[in-house]
Amino acid sequence: GNQRNTHIGLYDLQTKQNEHLYMFERDLHVISCSINNERTLLAVSFRQYTEEERISRLLQSVSKYLTLLIEIHPINNVRVLKAVDSCVRVQFLYPVEGRNTSTESRLLLVSEDKYIEQFDIHVVAEEEHKVVIQNSGQLPRARVADDLIWAQWDMVEQRLFYIVPKESKSTLKCVQFYPDENFISTLESHLDISVNDTQLKLVNFGYDYCQDEDVASKSLNLQVFTSKAGGLCVCCSLASDIPDEIMYSIYFLHKGYNKTFTVSLERTESHQLKEVAFMNLDYYVAAYLPGQFLHLLNIQHPDLLCYSLFLTGEDARIDMLQNCSIRSPLMSTVLDCHVGSMYAVSISDSALLQFLQNSKRDSERLAALHCALLHFRHTEDLEMQIIWWISENLSTCHSFDPIQEFIIASLYCRMCPETHNLDKLLPYTSLLDWIGIIPGVTCATDIISLPVLEFQNSKGFWEKLNSNLESVKYAEPHLHYHNNVLRREWRSMLIGLLFCSFGDFCLFTNQREDRRTTAYLRNVFENAKKVLSHLDAWDSEERLVPLFQEEDYQQQLLMGLMVAQLKDHLMRHLQYVGKKKIDQIVLDYVANLLNLVHRIMKEVWRRYQLHSCIFCFDERGSTGEFAVFHIMSRILEAANGMCMPLPPGFHTLHLGLGVRCLPLHTLLHYIDSGVLHLTETCVRKLLKDLDDTEKNEKLKFSIVMRLPEALGQKVRQFWNHPLNANLIARNYVKLLLEKLGDRQCSRPIPERRSVPVEFLPLNYLTNMLAEIENQGVHPYEKQDHVNVRFVEETALKHTMMLLGLKYS
Repeated sequence: GNQRNTHIGLYDLQTKQNEHLYMFERDLHVISCSINNERTLLAVSFRQYTEEERISRLLQSVSKYLTLLIEIHPINNVRVLKAVDSCVRVQFLYPVEGRNTSTESRLLLVSEDKYIEQFDIHVVAEEEHKVVIQNSGQLPRARVADDLIWAQWDMVEQRLFYIVPKESKSTLKCVQFYPDENFISTLESHLDISVNDTQLKLVNFGYDYCQDEDVASKSLNLQVFTSKAGGLCVCCSLASDIPDEIMYSIYFLHKGYNKTFTVSLERTESHQLKEVAFMNLDYYVAAYLPGQFLHLLNIQHPDLLCYSLFLTGEDARIDMLQNCSIRSPLMSTVLDCHVGSMYAVSISDSALLQFLQNSKRDSERLAALHCALLHFRHTEDLEMQIIWWISENLSTCHSFDPIQEFIIASLYCRMCPETHNLDKLLPYTSLLDWIGIIPGVTCATDIISLPVLEFQNSKGFWEKLNSNLESVKYAEPHLHYHNNVLRREWRSMLIGLLFCSFGDFCLFTNQREDRRTTAYLRNVFENAKKVLSHLDAWDSEERLVPLFQEEDYQQQLLMGLMVAQLKDHLMRHLQYVGKKKIDQIVLDYVANLLNLVHRIMKEVWRRYQLHSCIFCFDERGSTGEFAVFHIMSRILEAANGMCMPLPPGFHTLHLGLGVRCLPLHTLLHYIDSGVLHLTETCVRKLLKDLDDTEKNEKLKFSIVMRLPEALGQKVRQFWNHPLNANLIARNYVKLLLEKLGDRQCSRPIPERRSVPVEFLPLNYLTNMLAEIENQGVHPYEKQDHVNVRFVEETALKHTMMLLGLKYS
C-alpha cells in the first residue's frame, strides 16, 4: 500500500474480490503464507533482513527468516514458529469437504535445510467468537521427511511427494495426510535419476521468483502427476550434451517402465533453449517447449507411440503461454510464474479436428483420432465429423484401419467408465504393435521396478493404482479380450451348421467329439435375440438406413458367440461384479458395436443424400451410391478383420448396391471372392422385380448358379423361366439318384398315368425316377411341385427349345 504496509488477502473466486486477512506495518518480502480451513489461523514466512542489511546493522545474531503463526479471527496473538537463516515454506492441511468445523489444524513447514515438519495446533473458542491457540507451551510437532532434495504438494488429494537421494539414484516417496489421522507413508519407488550436487526444489508450495532463478540450474526439473484412473507419472527434464537437442523422461510408474524422448530442434539458437514444462491434462501428460513442440502422451496406454500426439509449429502453440516459467499445480491448470496468472488448459476440439483433417502422417492421424474419441467422449457432432473424415481417408491410412480404430476406441470409451477394472479387460486398439516413427523424435524404453505400496483398506486413487500394478504383474496385455477364440469357434460352427428353410438349425455331429449341443446353440441364438431387442429399445427413431429388417442367422450366430465368449472372459476377472452386471455389460458392448456400425452407415447415407427405401434393380446406381458401396466394402473388411458381427440386413443392402453399381463381371468377381454375400431377401427381390431381357437373364442365371444349395432351393421357385426350371429338374434328378445309392429297383415298372412320350431315353429315365419316388426317397419333401412329372415336362420343353420347335 501507499504506507508501505504489507497486506495479506484471500481471493474469492465467486465474488472476484479480495478478503483482507492481515496487515504488517512494514514492507516485507513474504516467502510463503497459508490459511487454515476455518480461516482462523494464518501462517506467514518472510525474510527479515538481507545479508547486507544484517552486516550493516550489526545484526549477525538476528535470524534472516521468520515464520509466524497468527490468530486472525479476530486478530489476536502472534506466535513465532521458526526464526532461522534458511528459507521456510508453510502449508496448512485441509480436511475433506463437508467436515464440520474442527478445533485442530495441522501445518506443514518445509525448510530449505531439506526437512519437513508437521505442527499440530489446537484452538479454543472464547467469548465474542474469539478463537485462540490452546497450547500454552511449544506446539507439538512431528518430522515428516528428512534429507530430501525435491518435494511436491498435491493440494487436492493432500499428498506429499518427495525424493531422497540414495547413492547415484534416488527414491521417490509419498506421504498421505488423512483428515482424522496422522500422516502415513504410502509409496516408495526407485528412480534412475542423477541427484549429485542438487539443491532443494519445491513444487506447488508457492512461487518465489528470485529463489527459483537462483536454484533453477542446480535443481531437478521434475513433476509428479496422477490421474483419476490410477495413473502415476514422474516427468523429468534431462541434460543433453548435444546443442539444439532436448531430452526428457516420463516414468509411468503404474505400468512399470519409463520412456526417454530425444527431440532434435531445427534452426534454433542455443540461447532460446529452456527447460521443458510439464502439464497434467488428466488422460494426458504434456511436455511443452514454447515455440518448438507440444508432446501429449496418453497415460492409460503409453505402450504404443502411436497414441502420443507430437505437435510442432503453429499446432503446438498454447494461447497466452509463450515462456517456460510455468507450473501445473492442479489438473488441467497452468501457473505462469512470470506474470502470476493461473490458466485453465484444455484441448480445443475444433483445433484437434482440424489437425486430424490436415494430417499427412499415419502417426498423427491415429493419435488425433484416439485423442478426439477419448477427450470429447461420443457427442453427436464430433462423431459425425470423425465419420466424414474416415469416409474420405479410407485409402490414405496405410498402417491402420480407421474404421476398426473408430469402433474399438469408441466402444472402449463408452464402456470403461461404468465399471472399475473394465479398462484392463476390453480391447482399446486393433493394433498389436506400432512400427511407425515420429520424425525428429527418438524414444528409448526401459523397464523399471514397480513401486511398493504401503497402505491398508485405502480407497480412491491408491486402490486404483494398486489395481494397475497388479495388472502389470499378471502381464496386462494378455488380460485384454481378443477375438482369436471367437474366430475359431465361429468358423468351426459355420462348417458344421446348416440353416434350414424355417429358420431353425441342425447340427452335424462329429464322430470323434460332439463339439456343441443343440441346447448350447439355442442359448447362442437367444443371446443374439437379447442383443437385438436391447438395440431396439435404444433406437426408437425411424431408421434412415434400411438395416435390422430381416433375419441373418450367420450374423446372429456371431453375435451370440461374441456374447458367450466375452461373458466368459469377464467372469474370469470380474467375479466380484456379479453375473447379472456382467450380462448387462456384455449386452451393452455388443449392442453398442452394432449401433456404431449403423451410426457410420447413417452418416454416410446422409452425406451422399441417399433415400431410405429398399433399392430397385431397374436402374443404375448413382455416384453417391457407388461411394457408399465402397465404404460398406471397407466396413465389411474391417468387420472380418476383427471377427465382428454386422447388423442384420447389412449384406442385403451391400449386395443391392453392388447390383446397381457394378458391371456384371465385377459383380460376379465380388461374389466369388466373398466380398458380396448372396442373401435370400436380395436374390428373391432380384428374381421377382427384373424382367427376362437377355441382359437380366444373364444376371439372374449367373447369380442362381452361385447360390448355396439350401438357399437355391428356396428362391429358384420365384423365377419362372425355362432355364431355371431345367436347373431345378437337373438338381432334383441328381439328388434323387444320390439318395438311391446302392438300392436297386426290385418291383416291376408300373404303368404310367401320363401320356407316353415316344422318346425311349426319357421314358426310361422317368420310369426309373417314378420307381425311386414310390420307394419313399424324396429330396425335396417341402416342394411338392417338384416331382417326376415336373422333370418330364421340363425335359420336353428344354428339348423343343434347343430344336427351335414350339411346345404346346
